[in-house]
Amino acid sequence: MKPGILVISHGSREAAWIQLVDEAIAAAAASSRLSGVPIMSSFLEIVEGRLIQDGIDELERQGVTDMFVVPLFVSSGSTHVDEIGQAFGFPWVSDLEGDLGTFRVKATIHYGLPIDDDPQIAELLASNIAPLSTKPESEALLLIGHGSKEKVFHERWQEGLKKLGERVRALGGYKRAEYAMLLPDQAAGKLAAMQAANPQESVIVVPLFLSQGYFTNHVIPNRLNGFVYRYNGKAMLPNAAIEQWLEHQMIDGLQRLREEKHVTFTE
Repeated sequence: MKPGILVISHGSREAAWIQLVDEAIAAAAASSRLSGVPIMSSFLEIVEGRLIQDGIDELERQGVTDMFVVPLFVSSGSTHVDEIGQAFGFPWVSDLEGDLGTFRVKATIHYGLPIDDDPQIAELLASNIAPLSTKPESEALLLIGHGSKEKVFHERWQEGLKKLGERVRALGGYKRAEYAMLLPDQAAGKLAAMQAANPQESVIVVPLFLSQGYFTNHVIPNRLNGFVYRYNGKAMLPNAAIEQWLEHQMIDGLQRLREEKHVTFTE
């Protein structure tokens, strides 16, 4: 058996977005515990020459027989996470069919999990918003994620946002934490309800996005236009917590491969 790791993220037309993802993956891959393991970064769309099939082909060219796939996505509520799983031959979680087709792959595939409410990421978000806080016991948080209108995925987004919000609230000692999605369009309605119910509380908006870009810089501010709130638009990257999350996912994935195959990586 020869293990390898394929990290999959969404992709972007912004070169800076790609660079941030690549740098985080490279930092994780530099771990001594991953020495000698082929690791590829690939993208769901947009980045020609580095799409998922390109990553599969390169790992198999290097002789990989067992591939651990790390979905670098914020939530298991992302339809893309299921779409990728479908293309690798895993069972669908809903009746929503993806459009990736079926990947050409000879290696045995093992599929990991996205970020969801990981404690390290809660600490990252708490650190991102700390400069905005002056009196946390009288401040409320509003986590905003992309979301989904599809029932199964919507429910997964709800669960992840609720749990992550509570983790961040507890870390910072905030009064309460609420959440909203951009799809469906909940942000303005939720913020209005929060301010009507507790007008004495300042609201800190926490964006739940991997990297700064269109959603953090334009969509969220536009959706909340006219409201008073605190916001710095900071996303998850760049941050060592993402590098550590990736490293842990990779090492845990390799351990899973080893346990399932009952071999060591030197065999």
